[in-house]
Amino acid sequence: MLITKMMGFSNPPIAIFPFAWYENGGLWKMWALKLQSDGALKWTHHYIDNGGGHARAAAYHTFKEASAVATEFNKSIRERVNSLSLDDELKLSISLKAEKNIIAEERLAQEEQLMLSEAIKRSVGFPRPNIESLVLPNKDGEKYRDDLYQCLCELPKIQIVQLTGHRVSLKRKGEFDWSTSINTNSKTGMYCFRERIASGFGMSGVEHWGETKAKIRELLLPRANKLLQISSVQRMLDEALARGQHVIVIGSFVFWYEQGKEVGWTVKSLGGESSGRDGETLWKEGKIVSKNHGRIVILPYIKESGELVQGHTKNSSKDGKALPRHPDYYLELPFEVLDGDIMIGLFGELPYE
Repeated sequence: MLITKMMGFSNPPIAIFPFAWYENGGLWKMWALKLQSDGALKWTHHYIDNGGGHARAAAYHTFKEASAVATEFNKSIRERVNSLSLDDELKLSISLKAEKNIIAEERLAQEEQLMLSEAIKRSVGFPRPNIESLVLPNKDGEKYRDDLYQCLCELPKIQIVQLTGHRVSLKRKGEFDWSTSINTNSKTGMYCFRERIASGFGMSGVEHWGETKAKIRELLLPRANKLLQISSVQRMLDEALARGQHVIVIGSFVFWYEQGKEVGWTVKSLGGESSGRDGETLWKEGKIVSKNHGRIVILPYIKESGELVQGHTKNSSKDGKALPRHPDYYLELPFEVLDGDIMIGLFGELPYE
């Protein structure tokens, strides 16, 4: 179809971001956050010209490649919104909402990429099956053998798998029995995507995803603490401290410097989910005011109304109330946010236990 005839073509794109293309596992498909006629922002398919005036999906083989394209485009969110014929108050509101959406999706995607990287690394020591031992569907099963084997070499404990090249998904029934095929659609693809992450931690990709990721975060925190022993990380943190930065945010982890009984850097968790406060527009000039010894950090943010909210520390509900600081020892700390991809690279530096 001509790109000019696509539904919503005339609605201006404010931002773009890549999402896993579940029906085509392994690919990342760009979506656009478009301004609708009623003033709302809505995620829609992002199409590009195929060179002949027709629309085609903007797809990429890796998240890193797609993310780089989106990051460059999203640098101009404010300029793009300011070019619209709207009053200044509405322009600010739309810009903040768009930035909030992008921040939320970036954190979510970067965290899942880190989890996948770690899941693959944890799976290195798991036993691999013999390629000839795999039991496959009676119909066309033999042609799946090599691709299934490659998937199991990477993540041996997966229970469902999407074989993209064959447009088929398989479910494990026994140790080597993959004779059950299941419908390949968006929902199945989503579960297969999540299974690749969860299986490396001994969990399931079909269980409640928010709860599963919360458990994985708990497993990753001690590992993140070991980063403090790496010389390159120590150098990075020393340089940050020299700039007056006591809080460094990378992905879903926070490197926190504090003087007291325990002088030096520790690792805390970044609070909230993509739909929570950490999905609000980041207030980069704000500070974190810590009135307790909570292990979770909420960053300063800007409400859609434009109200500025300082950051703070807290505990999760299951941890109980955070130990309060004496008012004389309240902390007011600036912070710096680094590319979440750095955390994936840092985890890769750790020799695996």
